[in-house]
Amino acid sequence: MAVDTGHGTGTGTSIPDLEGVPLLGSLPDLKADSLGTYLRANRRHGDVVRVLAGPPGLRAELYCVFSAEGAQRVLAGEAANFRKDNTFYQEVRTSFGNGLLTSQDEDYLRQRRLVQPLFTRRRVDGYAAAVAGETDAVLASWARARDGIVDVSSEMMHLALRAVARILFGTDVETTVDVVDRCFPVITEYVLRRGYSPANIPRGWPTPGNRRAAAAMDELYAVCDAIITGRRDASHGEGLGEDLLTLLAAAQSADDAAFDATELRDQVLIFLLAGHETTATSLGFALHLLGRHPEEQARAREEVSRVLGDRTPEAADLDRLPYLTRVLKEAMRLYPAAPVIGRRAVAATEIGGYTIPAGADVILSPWVTHRHPAYWSEPDRFDPSRFTPEAEAARPRYAWFPFGGGPRACIGQHFSMLESVIALAMILRAYEFEAVDTEVPVSAGITLRTEGPSRCRIRRVDR
Repeated sequence: MAVDTGHGTGTGTSIPDLEGVPLLGSLPDLKADSLGTYLRANRRHGDVVRVLAGPPGLRAELYCVFSAEGAQRVLAGEAANFRKDNTFYQEVRTSFGNGLLTSQDEDYLRQRRLVQPLFTRRRVDGYAAAVAGETDAVLASWARARDGIVDVSSEMMHLALRAVARILFGTDVETTVDVVDRCFPVITEYVLRRGYSPANIPRGWPTPGNRRAAAAMDELYAVCDAIITGRRDASHGEGLGEDLLTLLAAAQSADDAAFDATELRDQVLIFLLAGHETTATSLGFALHLLGRHPEEQARAREEVSRVLGDRTPEAADLDRLPYLTRVLKEAMRLYPAAPVIGRRAVAATEIGGYTIPAGADVILSPWVTHRHPAYWSEPDRFDPSRFTPEAEAARPRYAWFPFGGGPRACIGQHFSMLESVIALAMILRAYEFEAVDTEVPVSAGITLRTEGPSRCRIRRVDR
């Protein structure tokens, strides 16, 4: 069904600007609340809005595209014209490596060809037992929760990191998790500060911030390199493991040589970054939303109990838990792990009746599109029924795009759904949730992040 949003219908007028303050434009608003600023831009000016940020001479021009049709054009229909060439991606690339998330052109195509066979549905389904094992460990730890309260955001971050580290590294989990827990926040803050700054000093200058980030990157790189060296040494013997790193080290094709050590590390770092924060966001907010909506929580638990009984969930159960899947999709609508997506236009392109100029920094925002009243009635309301097959078929494809889309859609989306459904099923079978913090402030980092606790009171389910 085509939806006419009623904005920018080929009038030939200039793109509307979001109001800002003298000299700095919208920079203070973006720093204080970028997601709220983009939402306000859409509500006031429609589906294509220019946002100016920064002082004259260092001013950024952001061309924001908020419609589902515009998102499809940028990510799929004309994907080759919208590249990951902006400052933010360059900072991520420099800190976390030139892996699938950040690479381009032939580098990206080669990496995708080598990695794709490791993310087939059959291969990913084999990771269900690892996810279930890590979920069991988290559930056991909750028996010691002080006052019966847990911060579901923090707990799901811990679970998702351990699960992806187990799948990546097999037995080399503990050291990796400790280093990632310590180093990732330092590097992430550094990337964000540089990625959104109108001007940066060179990374090599010995400032305190540069030195802290360099030390964190050195430590993170060192632990990954040591594990990679061990895998490569083991690959010359017998009994290769089935962890993802071993498979990545062995990956090659008729057209592509295997990854070298640096390329392997780049893939590992990107998988660690994208593979745990995104899933953790979906799980944490799904639990918090259910903690605020007891009727939906009871319905999801009833489905889990009816389908699973007391047995451990398996990959085949994903299709047997449709309501639980709708809960997760609705959580990803309200709290998309990638709330803002940036691209740079190669050539001038018409979107929504307006011309996006060549060289423009283009902003897509699932945060805004997922709340667009043209596609979602009462968009701030939690309602899993939005994701029945009939409701999904009635909406434009890119009204909901938490995994991106087009040729660069997230390669791990099936893994994310597998992990999320299995973990959420096991958690709901074991515990009831009541939200303590009714509102959780968020901000846009590399992924969506909470700016406060998301605590729930938990109680064991009698079975």
